[in-house]
Amino acid sequence: MSDASARDGNTLVLLPGFMCDADLWTDVTPHLDTRWRAEHGDLFQDSSIEAMAARVLAAAPRRFVAVGFSMGGFVAREMALRAPERISALVLIATSAMGTSPERSAVNRQRRARIADAPFRGLSRTDLRRALHPSRQGEERLVERMLAMGARLGKDVLLRQLAAEREDGHGRLKDIGCPTLVIAADADALRPRGETDRLAAGIPGARYEIIADCGHMIPMERPAALAEQLNGWLPQAVPATASG
Repeated sequence: MSDASARDGNTLVLLPGFMCDADLWTDVTPHLDTRWRAEHGDLFQDSSIEAMAARVLAAAPRRFVAVGFSMGGFVAREMALRAPERISALVLIATSAMGTSPERSAVNRQRRARIADAPFRGLSRTDLRRALHPSRQGEERLVERMLAMGARLGKDVLLRQLAAEREDGHGRLKDIGCPTLVIAADADALRPRGETDRLAAGIPGARYEIIADCGHMIPMERPAALAEQLNGWLPQAVPATASG
């Protein structure tokens, strides 16, 4: 096995959620075993899940582990279906296979129209607090970090990501052939357990783990617990002798 193959097989491509940037993973990566090398996927230039997946695949190593959080999970699933020979393992965090409802599509169109014609004012603190566990919604440090990610990404990225509607993916879950780990939170108000239960049940052989005392923002709320799940499962899914 060449050094390049080893690096490829041991690369985690981290895919963030809606209006999140690399800071989402800041507290996770220090806890990862040294075998794993993290890269960040670019979900900021495109206005569809399919185009995001194509962009990440074009920049990623020949073979890698796709780790997707929330919106990034939709992109990671698309990549696993589009290029199964490139994805050695799949990790889906606080995400689902639910499609965008017609009602939500209408709301998103109205929101894009309002945002396009007005100065960018950032994300809503109220909405961001809903993404946290009830016990942490008053933690201003977390809320400020979430606000800062949205501010760095800005208006154009917000408009593109609002346009990236999700198709219902349940019918294609059976076609995911790589080892898959689904991670959910016990108090996720944005992706409730019914959605994550159905996602995990639809993927052949998927392992399903629940992180306790946590809201939607698992990588920021419980980074050590998330890394523990990755460190425990990844060596089984991607044995060192088979890397690359």
